[in-house]
Amino acid sequence: MAKKTDPTPRIDPLRLHGLVDGDPTALAAGERYEGLRIAGADLTEWDLSGATFTECELADWTVHDTGLRAIRLIETRLERLNAPVIVAPRATLRDVEIDGSRLGSAELYDAELERVVVSASKLGWLNLRSSRLEDVVFRGCRFDELDLGGATLTRVAFEDCTVDRLVLHGVRATHLDLRGLDVHAIDGIEGMRGARIGEVQAAAMTRLFAAHLGIEIAD
Repeated sequence: MAKKTDPTPRIDPLRLHGLVDGDPTALAAGERYEGLRIAGADLTEWDLSGATFTECELADWTVHDTGLRAIRLIETRLERLNAPVIVAPRATLRDVEIDGSRLGSAELYDAELERVVVSASKLGWLNLRSSRLEDVVFRGCRFDELDLGGATLTRVAFEDCTVDRLVLHGVRATHLDLRGLDVHAIDGIEGMRGARIGEVQAAAMTRLFAAHLGIEIAD
């Protein structure tokens, strides 16, 4: 008998040791940074396009209209990130933790997220269109809109999260666990094919399913 595939995200805890304090005013586009703890950076209208952070801890950053195209975060923790507007297409996040953060409008389309945990964060509009997510967990997060249109999802799970509007047009998903996501509205409900939801959740989504199928629910 074939071995059953584990559908849960495969993520090891991030451990950072021997970090050295870094100077946020020295950050620049295209540069590489490793083993640094950088706190309190105000990067409003800064350019960090193509920069790479490896084994870093980034805390209490303000990111607004900052150039983050093709930024790479590897084995890095972000805490209390404040990002009213973030534009980071083609970003790479691998072995990353994001905690206690607030993102207003976040464009991460065509991005790659692998072994990523986002926890206790408020996200307004998160655009992950055409991105690839593998082994990703959202935990204790609140979304206004989460756009996953055209994304490829593998072992992606939500725990104790809510979203006002979920966009799933053209999603290709393997082991997508939505049981921990309270969904108020869905665009592209066909993108839920293969997803896992709970019984109570399915009952709450009855009207969403009926509207998609053109079914009228009457007393």
